[in-house]
Amino acid sequence: MRIGSLVGLVAVLAVAACGGRKDAMPGMTAEEHARMQSGGTAGATDSAGVTQRQPVHLTPAQERALGVTYLTVRRDTLSRSIRTVGQIAAPESTTTSVTPKIEGFVEHLYVNYTGALVRRGEPLLTLYSPMLVAAEQELLTAKRLAAEVDSAAGDAARFADEMLQSARRRLAYLDISQDQIARIERTGAVTKTLTLAAPFDGVVLAKDVVEGQRVMPGMELFRLAGLGTVWVEGSVFEQDLEYVHMGSRAHFELDAYPGQHFMGSVSFVSPIVDPASRTGRVRLTAPNPGLKLRPGMFVTLYFDVPVGRDVLAVPREAVIITGERNLVFVRMPDGMLAPRRVVLGPRSDERVQILSGLDAGETIVASANFLVDAESRLASSGDAMPGMAGMSAPPAPAPKQPAAPPPAPRRATDSMPPMPGMEPRP
Repeated sequence: MRIGSLVGLVAVLAVAACGGRKDAMPGMTAEEHARMQSGGTAGATDSAGVTQRQPVHLTPAQERALGVTYLTVRRDTLSRSIRTVGQIAAPESTTTSVTPKIEGFVEHLYVNYTGALVRRGEPLLTLYSPMLVAAEQELLTAKRLAAEVDSAAGDAARFADEMLQSARRRLAYLDISQDQIARIERTGAVTKTLTLAAPFDGVVLAKDVVEGQRVMPGMELFRLAGLGTVWVEGSVFEQDLEYVHMGSRAHFELDAYPGQHFMGSVSFVSPIVDPASRTGRVRLTAPNPGLKLRPGMFVTLYFDVPVGRDVLAVPREAVIITGERNLVFVRMPDGMLAPRRVVLGPRSDERVQILSGLDAGETIVASANFLVDAESRLASSGDAMPGMAGMSAPPAPAPKQPAAPPPAPRRATDSMPPMPGMEPRP
């Protein structure tokens, strides 16, 4: 019984081995096995692992079926629009700080909130200062002395005049205007308060003073900015910074004014790139008639810049970017569509510059090139797309007839003579 069981096990193993050889052949790699299972659509690869392409040929009917169109390579000027976001800011060049030059107390505050619009010469506050009163009294005393001294007195007259001029300069150093000084001399009345006025038309960006407050020389009371022109600040990615130049024009839009376009010129390009965002700061200077542009508003910036003049260029959709290389299909004189590797340069919104790989006047596939590329890869593996037989690959050999299945293993009793003592029982 043991020998019969052993023979049966050998037969089972033989059948299993035959079944395993039905799906794979000895020496076949995993890639070849996968290609055989997928019908050979994987395409051949070179020694570097790059998928190979083969030239293909299309009949007019096949071109119409696939939607293939052609174009002639030509030289062109490329331009593109760089889009980014930004914000309106008050220009630093027109920002000033209102500070007193004498110690005193705020007697009256005319502008008492941040954001107020002020005009040139408009009073901001009045300041009571004992130092100012003393300086005005000194002016009146010098004025009387100069009037009493005879102009022919020589040194005495010259000394009195010098005292008068010194008193006037002291008041001028305290920001007392010449008109105010002349009025004090004319009326002989001492003004106990000093009025600080706006130096230009602008807006109050900051107010750090209240009525009754004691102020010291150099303390910032107001910070004003002129808004006749404004800054528009944005960030541009580092690969686009080379196209943004000082003085170039740009336009921007605001959600506050839909449908309106505002123009500005580039007044600053940062020499530093932010290492976190990989962007550089760019600033426009724009006119602001009617003060419609307000600091803090968000804008969308557009820089229309040329990226290449008189260069070879093709539509972007005509280039197949595989991740391994960039390809176009060139129509040869015999009608074959040959894959050609190209080196790409700067891109516009719709076209891309060709640095090498093409010449002006050549004809390339402009549309449906991905279908042509698929057939080219199939051709490298000896297969073809369904319905496109005969495009490029040679006709496939006739399928072989399936081999006859192996005969079923015979039982041990049929292949071996009976052994002594092992005759079957009746």
